[in-house]
Amino acid sequence: MKTNKKQELIAVGAKLMHLKGYNDTGVQEILDEAGLPKGSFYNYFKSKEDFGLLVIDYYMEFYNKIFTKYLRDKSVPPLERIRLLNKSFNKAFRSNNYTLGCPIGNFAQEMGDTSPVFQTKLKKQAGVIIKYFSDVLREAQESGHLSKSLDVDKTALYIFNSWEGAIMSMKVEKSLKPLEVNEQFLFDYIFKA
Repeated sequence: MKTNKKQELIAVGAKLMHLKGYNDTGVQEILDEAGLPKGSFYNYFKSKEDFGLLVIDYYMEFYNKIFTKYLRDKSVPPLERIRLLNKSFNKAFRSNNYTLGCPIGNFAQEMGDTSPVFQTKLKKQAGVIIKYFSDVLREAQESGHLSKSLDVDKTALYIFNSWEGAIMSMKVEKSLKPLEVNEQFLFDYIFKA
């Protein structure tokens, strides 16, 4: 039973932190939202920092499912998988009225330069996402859909960084245009090299 409550707290906290950020989400607010008594948080977690790191893991579980579904689907040409992934994320962003953004990116902006443990965790998780892209790009090269001269590891890093930047602009502009421009640039220039 304790594990279920712990997972419930992580899910509730993840939702709140995605909406408000790590620093603006209080422990009591998480407990209230989960319907648990004051003080019970520390029965499940050593600290709020410990909790925040588990929230990052929670979101990475979600991302692993999404990235596996789209980027490892061998029935679809490799570069088309990136388009389908973008389309899926864009649909979610639109349905959330261009708010929230990427929880990993949000954590990185808020905690990446203030907490060494968050920095280490976020760097590792960003690396996981980047590897999904480098793997699919390598596959595109092997199948002849992408030039062999393109450095897939640097390109994967660029895709991740440009996508996160486009998400920031999307939130400010309240529009998918930054993400659409980013995708167009990738397909019209980077992937044509």
